[in-house]
Parts: sequence; structure tokens; C-alpha cells
Amino acid sequence: MAVTSNSLPLSGVKVLEMGSLIAGPFCARILAEFGAEVIKVEVPKIGDPLRKWRALHNGTSLWWYVQSRNKKCITVDVRTKEGLEIIKSLLKECDVLIENFRPGTIAKWGLTAEALQEINPKLIVSHISGYGQSGPYSNRAGFGSIGEAMGGLRYLTGYPELPPVRVGVSIGDSIASLYSVIGILMALYYRDVRNGGGQEIDVALYEAIYSMMESLIPEYDKQGIIRERTGSIFPGIVPTNVYETSDKKHIVLAANGDNIFQRLLRVMGREDLVGDERFLSNDGRVQHQEFVESVIEEWVSRNKLDECLEILNENAIPAGTIYNAEDIMNDPHYQARDMILEMQHEDVGTMKVPGIVPKLSKTPGQVNWLGPKIGEHNLDVLKEIGLTNEMIQDMANKGVI
Repeated sequence: MAVTSNSLPLSGVKVLEMGSLIAGPFCARILAEFGAEVIKVEVPKIGDPLRKWRALHNGTSLWWYVQSRNKKCITVDVRTKEGLEIIKSLLKECDVLIENFRPGTIAKWGLTAEALQEINPKLIVSHISGYGQSGPYSNRAGFGSIGEAMGGLRYLTGYPELPPVRVGVSIGDSIASLYSVIGILMALYYRDVRNGGGQEIDVALYEAIYSMMESLIPEYDKQGIIRERTGSIFPGIVPTNVYETSDKKHIVLAANGDNIFQRLLRVMGREDLVGDERFLSNDGRVQHQEFVESVIEEWVSRNKLDECLEILNENAIPAGTIYNAEDIMNDPHYQARDMILEMQHEDVGTMKVPGIVPKLSKTPGQVNWLGPKIGEHNLDVLKEIGLTNEMIQDMANKGVI
């Protein structure tokens, strides 16, 4: 059965995005991919700063086209009386408001919790900020990189003899975005299925990272362990590491399951170690990690990357190469699962962009268009709330939109 925009899981849900850069806009992008009508509000003439981030094509960020796909973009100066009235009119018809400014910012514009409740009692408001809407740090400026540091991730990233490093993408913002999506979906369910009304969602960047930190806190609490940087190995789980092949390439090998490790020993020709009590379970392998690593390193170093991958995959041992962008683009598995989409845009022509995650069997998401121009949907959106062409032009002349 063909999926139409009206049959997507979030069809009929209307979202107002009052955010910039990554956390709020990425959250709204996911909702838009699954059918929500997302109206993105930008500052007149300037737009979202993301439009100028990373690699630019004809003056516009290539990232922008992905981050803002499926969205309707309007420009409104919320700090003006007329602009605030536009936002209020839109919110009357919206199900969700997403914002990722410093706490208190939209309240200063006139969008306090009380005002939002009065405008639309069924409105779901998702706040994304560095430190959350309460607490002693709530008024601090906070980006994803700071959240990654405070949440515990940066301390663990890198090698013990070197200072902490960052992950190569803005992972703090992205994880916070995903928590915002989860919160919005739960709030919609509570409102629409259980007649619970609207509510506010509070996502802090540092807490989003902190929630990913596995057993960091109980290990410290019960045993005084402060987890440290360990490079490419995974502490307490053996073997999981990166190894160099004979052709000077690298393979990621994760044989930390007990039965998997026994298969690996046979593959490596180390039948003498098969069944050895020291290596039957993970806690034993951890105690002999240096020896285990040396055995694997010796075997991998005698084989080329393709040879290693073929042998390991044939024996159901998790292994893979380390992909860069070119590897991803050329990989048949990515292509077979529609994770590389080819889209058209009048400013960039044909462009390949990431596919949609997750994959739903009956109502899969869609990419209908790439990131719009500044104010591209002003006329369409503003007419829907009752503004005439003359009113819209007057506001444009005043710089309100």
C-alpha cells in the first residue's frame, strides 16, 4: 500500500519550531519526516545561524538542507508586538511548540507558561536547554559541547595520556533532540488517548548525555571507581577493540560474547585455548586482557582487511571496517536500505542526503523537500491565520517578517 502524507503517523500534528542550530531543529526535523506539519520561525533577513555553518554551497550550508527538510519556513520578529501576535495566532492552532533558547527567553517575549496555557490549553511545549529549566545553573549559556563535558562523556573520550577530545559530531545536541522527540510523543499520547491536556517537557543537554553513561555512577558509588579514558578498548568488556591488518588498514572486532569468543579462537587457529576456563566468560577475559589482545593482534596482523572480514563474517563474529563519507556513499547495504536518498533542489540541483530512521513497516517517513529559503512560506502560513496580502506586505516593510 502506498503511503500518502495523510497516512503518516504524525499526520495532523502541527508543530511550531522556535529554535536554532541543532537541538530544537533536529527534533522538529524528525517529527516532520513522519508527517507533522512543522512551521519553523526564523529571524527576518538573518535566518537560523545554521544556514552558515560548515560547508557552504552558493552561500548556504549543505547541512541546512538536511536539518530543515519538510519544514515550512517563516520569518517573524517575535520581539515586536505584531510579531508576537502572529506567534500567538499560530500557537492557537498548534499541538506542539519546540524551543531551545536559554530558559526564560520566550517568557521575556511574552510567551510565559501562563500565557501559553491561556492561548492553547492543549499545547505541548518542549524546552531544550543546556542545564534545564530549573536548578542553580539553569541561566547559564549551554551548548552541546558543554553538555557533553558536564554529562561525563568528554572525560572518557580519547587516550589516557592525552587531554579529553570531542566526538566528531554534535552528539550532545542530537541526543537531547531524540529525548525531546520521545517526550513529545509520550505527551501527545497522554493528551489524546488519556485526555490529559497539554504539558511542558524539560530536556537538558547535560542530562541527555548523563543518561547514556551506563554504570558510571553505581560503579563510583559502590566501589569508588572513576572511569577513565581507555582509547579504543571498552573497559570491562573483552575483546572489543580496533586492530591493524597486514595491509595497514583497521578493523573493529567485537567478540565479547562468550560463545563468539570461542569461535574466534578456532578461527585464529588457537584450539589450544578453546575451553580454557580463563576465557570462558567475560570476567575471566578481563583479568587476562593483555594476553587476549596480543593473540588477536597477532592473527589480524597476518591477514589483509578483506581476508579478515570474510573469515569473521562467515563465522558470525561481529567485525567491520571504519567508514568515512566515501565508504558510506558506496556501500551497497546503505543503498539497499534507502539510507542514501537523492533529492532535487533549485539552488543545489541533485543532492544525496541521509535516509530516514527509524523504519516503520506501515507508515514509513518521507522526505518531501529540502531546507527552504528564508521566509519561503510566509505568504502561505500567514494567510492561513487570516492575514491579507496587504497586511503581510506592510509587516514586511516594517521588518516584522
